[in-house]
Amino acid sequence: MFQNKQQQMYQCMTVFVVFTAVCVAGCSLKKNEILELRLPLRLFAEENKGLCAERDFKVVHGGFTDGPVRCLRHIPGTRCLVTNDGLSAELQLWGLGGDDSNVIRRTGSIEGSRSVLECGSRIAVRDSSRPQVLHGAQSSGVQLTELSSGQMLYKLDTDAADPLSSLQFVSDSVFLASCCNGNIYVADTRTSAAPQLYPPPACSGESVFWWTDASSGPDLSGCKVIRLSSSGQAMVSDLRSLEGAVSQAHLDIQACHHGLDVVRVSWAPVLDNCIALSGKFITVHIYDTSVWTTELQEAQLLFEHRGHVVSLQSEDAVPVFITSHVWHPDRPRTLLSAASDGSVHVWDWVDQSGTR
Repeated sequence: MFQNKQQQMYQCMTVFVVFTAVCVAGCSLKKNEILELRLPLRLFAEENKGLCAERDFKVVHGGFTDGPVRCLRHIPGTRCLVTNDGLSAELQLWGLGGDDSNVIRRTGSIEGSRSVLECGSRIAVRDSSRPQVLHGAQSSGVQLTELSSGQMLYKLDTDAADPLSSLQFVSDSVFLASCCNGNIYVADTRTSAAPQLYPPPACSGESVFWWTDASSGPDLSGCKVIRLSSSGQAMVSDLRSLEGAVSQAHLDIQACHHGLDVVRVSWAPVLDNCIALSGKFITVHIYDTSVWTTELQEAQLLFEHRGHVVSLQSEDAVPVFITSHVWHPDRPRTLLSAASDGSVHVWDWVDQSGTR
């Protein structure tokens, strides 16, 4: 485990496509840092890791933003970031600098839907010769915008104004617009046809919010979708049949006041069937969904990262919790996590169950 310690709460993280850097940004209501951090060199040492003393992140580029950053994405193939403050539908564009400058500067903005919700806009990006960003605060306001011209290339065809929990591309043209009420819209940017709407499967217990993530893969046939309710019920569905659940389990998300940005669930990008879960608690949980069945049961933890508990340095008795986590896109068992006390960790986990 490696860590970086700052005095600011980091809400957002994204790992660059070069796999060696991470960007973090603060989410307090006042002025915040936005940083590009180089991952510790020891993480990439193939042999004699003990001889590599460098265990800390290194600040490569940095800057400041006048407001919070609630959502942050890197534009593939560029040195650009796009962010949202969680207070409006406007997106902020940032240049990460280069060899001649170590400053991250704001370079522009993109207008979103005029409807402003407390959750702000969700953002999704894809690899394209013409950089584009998919964004929206609610289902009726989702649009695809070209960065260079600001032109709207696509708009989700729906009258429903459901607040969004996430936006995610599952192929070059197909994306999911997941709503906090559990509805999922599946849309294709190549066509003007109305999107397909899939309500959530039946859920035991009262659910106020739903969080969603889709697994990555070479084609849509292997894509799986997980929906997690605020009552703790997790359901895995095949993307081609989102009406029902192929497996389910009850997860320990620890009773607390849940909001759209409190809980995060994510599929491992290069490790089949594994998900990571974090929320308003101080550990990150890893689960193996391959052992789940169609019958609802308590999920067994595969691994629990308690590094933030060990490094906890809160002096004012303010509860500390995980604000964000992300899987490394290339290393199967490597994750990064940030906590409200300003700590950022990169860590590997080991499956000790003996079932793999």
